[in-house]
Amino acid sequence: MGKDTIVIREIEQKDDPKIAKAIRSVLIEMGVPKVGTAYEDAALDCMTETYDQVRKIYFVVAKGDRIIGGAGISPLDNYEGNVCELQKMYFMPEARGKGLGSEMMQKCLVFAKEAGFDQCYLETMPYMDDARKLYKKVGFEFIDEPMGDTGHYSCSVWMLKDL
Repeated sequence: MGKDTIVIREIEQKDDPKIAKAIRSVLIEMGVPKVGTAYEDAALDCMTETYDQVRKIYFVVAKGDRIIGGAGISPLDNYEGNVCELQKMYFMPEARGKGLGSEMMQKCLVFAKEAGFDQCYLETMPYMDDARKLYKKVGFEFIDEPMGDTGHYSCSVWMLKDL
């Protein structure tokens, strides 16, 4: 793999500090509150361990040794039902506009379906227009209230997709 080659692959232990830094950087860039969002999630600092469980996966976008984005699937927290959540899907500026979001979404949704989930849920912010466009494009629909309890009370847009 050349240093400019971009690949989407499963997270590895060495990626943990890099993806945490990338996600927090994007959240700051987007003006997302630091409380009630992924910014304060303890899981950000131990992503490999967090996603190394049944029916969970996290993918990173790697460009050489750098991590420039990522996204994952996990069962929806505090919810009775066969629903997963698309989690922590963020891309650094250099990863945007290259089709990586669509490719990442496809990988995550294939995993979710293969893991046997019936639906996929996500939370986002109202001003993350590009993300919301991508979610709509792959079949997510807006819903009126949050599902489960992710702890992300500052996120005010909720979407759901049948798998």
